Amino acid sequence: MYIIGENIHIISPKVKEALAEKNERFFQELAVSQVEAGAQALDLNLGPRKKDWEEVFPWMVKTVEAVVDVPLCFDSTNLMGIEAGLKQVTKAQPIINSTSAEPERLEKVPLVAKKYNTRLLALTMGQSGIPVKADERVNIALETLIPRMLEIDYPIEDLILDPLVLTVSGCQEYCPELIEAVRTLQFAWDPPPAISVGLSNVSNAVPAENRGLINRVYCAMLMGAGLQMMIANPLDLELKETIRIIEERDASTAVGHLYLKIHDRIAAMEEPHIEDVDMNDPMQSAIWKTTQILLNKVIYADSYLGQEAMA
Repeated sequence: MYIIGENIHIISPKVKEALAEKNERFFQELAVSQVEAGAQALDLNLGPRKKDWEEVFPWMVKTVEAVVDVPLCFDSTNLMGIEAGLKQVTKAQPIINSTSAEPERLEKVPLVAKKYNTRLLALTMGQSGIPVKADERVNIALETLIPRMLEIDYPIEDLILDPLVLTVSGCQEYCPELIEAVRTLQFAWDPPPAISVGLSNVSNAVPAENRGLINRVYCAMLMGAGLQMMIANPLDLELKETIRIIEERDASTAVGHLYLKIHDRIAAMEEPHIEDVDMNDPMQSAIWKTTQILLNKVIYADSYLGQEAMA
């Protein structure tokens, strides 16, 4: 699994404070800790920075590149800020996060990606927003995003499609459709573009104690559908262990065996089966209940783990 570390994010109060203070040490330690934990790229979500983008984006690149060599992923709506940052990159091929099928973004962002030889993350959404159905998201990729890349002679091997994870709390019907979008997009072109998702979005607006479990179960399901790249927290040890279990096919524990069963059922285009689960084991029961909300079989509620299991 190729992990783009998500922890340099302006939504974090600590990141916001450190950015205001130009605290190099904070960002360098955060960058190094993510890479040492296995991140193969780092997402830099600095917000739009409407007033100070000319200073902040280059400063962040110099600060982070002083201590790590991995690709930097520029996550902002401020294209001028992204370009200012790209001019300072001296190491690995960077990533722009992101364009979409919205006409203005699709006109401008791919041209910047081509100019600076970056990879480009493209969201499967247009002017009307994010479609619910998997095939509609795939159609955006096939009919709008990929044709634009071909039009400007942008290398398809540098394109990364993001079919968009939305929270199970409020957008539950999107969760199973995202799994199918990931599965189908692998056949969108030959050779296919990479596919990535923002994993932790699925648990946004969910009580903190349930977020990790939802992320892990969704990760196992998406890996079953063929996902090989994601923006996620590399410091989440339980998530990393779930990925390891699946990648190494380690069924030595009951929970590991269940995660592999979930992965394999999804890979076979099946739904997880309750007979795969020992419902007397609280952790297996919690994992099973989580699969059911992510498949939109049971209506999500913050207290879903306390509800009766559905067969």
